[in-house]
Amino acid sequence: MFDRLKLLIGEENLNKIQNNKILIVGVGGVGGECALSLIRSGITNISIIDFDVVDITNLNRQAVAFQRTIGKRKVDVLENIILDINPEVKVSKYPIYLNKDNIKEIFDNEKPTFVIDCCDSKETKKAIIKESLNRNINFISSMGTGNKLDPSQLEIIDIRKTNNDPLARIFRKWVKDEKINRKIPVLCSKEVPIKSGRVVASSSFVPNSAGLLIASYVIRKIIGEV
Repeated sequence: MFDRLKLLIGEENLNKIQNNKILIVGVGGVGGECALSLIRSGITNISIIDFDVVDITNLNRQAVAFQRTIGKRKVDVLENIILDINPEVKVSKYPIYLNKDNIKEIFDNEKPTFVIDCCDSKETKKAIIKESLNRNINFISSMGTGNKLDPSQLEIIDIRKTNNDPLARIFRKWVKDEKINRKIPVLCSKEVPIKSGRVVASSSFVPNSAGLLIASYVIRKIIGEV
């Protein structure tokens, strides 16, 4: 199934991709699309973590959201889609809330070579960044994609260079306060957020484009292109 991909990157690079184990935390709008893109790009070993179930409000943007999947666990739905694409993929799934109390156990069990943070919790994001840095594991963290309308303003940069993202602002301060000197790669948008009231607004294309950009970054990082 990867003949067209091998024409682009070569068999040696495909082997590099297939020898990696990906851990994705949060498989909603960003994480779900990212996971499927990685599977189509040759990843054959993936761990997915998400405690949530599919809600009707997810239908406008999430890869796991269909009328028939409403109320089902997101990790279960995503696993089925992954195996429908490539039944040889090894999927580990955790319908749990990842936090500082269980993250070491998950990392010990799964031994990921690349960690992708697409979750909503600031404390979980901090735990992922710290654990990945402590273990020298490649990682990337997604900042906010809500209240945005223009996917062309998405970019992958160090957290210290971000702007116009309220979540990234919090993490810039946190990185400074924690005296973290190493690079913190994040997916972020330069677009000024659109005010939507208390409920975060979303489109079908900004979170999904973010997931594709992250997948591209991960694959290119694995084969040495970034």
